[in-house]
Amino acid sequence: MRANGFFAPSPLYRIHRKPCAGILGLSLLAISSTAVCTEGGIGYYVPGTTATLIDRAPLQAGWVFEPMYLHYSGDFGAGADIPIAGLVAAGIDVDLDAVIVGGLYTIETPVLGAKYSAGVYASWVDVEVTGRIETAIGDFARTDSTSGLGDTTLIPAMLGWQCGNWQYNALLTVHAPTGDYETGRLANPGLNYWAVDPTFGVAYSNQESGFNATLFAGVTYNWENPDTDYQSGTLFHLDGSLQQLLPAGEGFVSLGLNAFYANQISDDDNPGPGVFIQEFRQRSSGIGPVLGYVLPMGKENLLVEFRWLPELDTKNTPEGDYFWLKLVYQF
Repeated sequence: MRANGFFAPSPLYRIHRKPCAGILGLSLLAISSTAVCTEGGIGYYVPGTTATLIDRAPLQAGWVFEPMYLHYSGDFGAGADIPIAGLVAAGIDVDLDAVIVGGLYTIETPVLGAKYSAGVYASWVDVEVTGRIETAIGDFARTDSTSGLGDTTLIPAMLGWQCGNWQYNALLTVHAPTGDYETGRLANPGLNYWAVDPTFGVAYSNQESGFNATLFAGVTYNWENPDTDYQSGTLFHLDGSLQQLLPAGEGFVSLGLNAFYANQISDDDNPGPGVFIQEFRQRSSGIGPVLGYVLPMGKENLLVEFRWLPELDTKNTPEGDYFWLKLVYQF
């Protein structure tokens, strides 16, 4: 299905160009992960951020407005030592809720033969972390919770090329440490360091059946946290989905699966307490359902999508569940 670059199978599925959701990368939290893999375990890459047909680069000039909600709940093994905000903790449990609001603007004039977009996303994060703090005089239980502005995600360039039923995407995401952060606190809305995440994608839309397949691959490069002198390693990540569009009322129901794989490809630089003597690296993967609804309105499009991503295999990172609710309005 491809009118205006969304998906557009045959007259039965005729709708306008897909409203891209862009990638937002939100700041998530500055906590959790075992050992020496990514300070606090969860960095700027968040599974499910960019994975489905609504996350492709827009091919229609104009605006995209996108509010999102994320809930994450996960935990580490009781024996895992975790570097977090200048502390060492074990037995970490994490509960996080985040609201992300942002948008993109696509210009009419092609750049390198592609539609060019740029945008920005901001977040509000509420996080609670429970763990056991390790000190020279013994361990003690502690719970920290806080709410505040998360880090800001800038998208200086997002490019989309369309060739028949295929679409190719390239984007650069820059994460700015604008969120609240405090050394010695388990729960932080911000991560306190810069990162960049170049990402490339390929997507297929069958114009007759309404079948859609999407795949994104990216690499997250992290700067050093100036307050802890800790630099998280580089992370390679894959996100993809298979979706089927079915006519429903004035729009289309979207049913499918989304999955992810993340693997840290370089070690962290940890000058901290010295308890991390092995080359720990983060790895995780998961798969879950996607349910959405697409309502075309001429040159405007409205999309709602729910995603559940349970983590099924983890190493040196918390194991839990991601729940996404996304709304996209293109005009």
